[in-house]
Amino acid sequence: MRITSKGQVTIPQDIREKASLLPNTEVEFEYVRGQVILKPLGKPKSKGWQAIEKSRGSMNNPMFKGWTTDRIMQYLRGED
Repeated sequence: MRITSKGQVTIPQDIREKASLLPNTEVEFEYVRGQVILKPLGKPKSKGWQAIEKSRGSMNNPMFKGWTTDRIMQYLRGED
């Protein structure tokens, strides 16, 4: 495994699965006694939660901001 010129490295899939490192998981690095340690910050987000966040749009313009659950369901069903 090599580090790219941009400082990137691919974490092997089996390691990601064992460590529950899902896409968009926030992580931190620590340097302890000559070793680099990668740790997730908080609980990783589930795929369902990631889908919900994606449906909300960008942080500056969330798609469903201020909408009730009933209003969102009406919109998704095409009852708009």
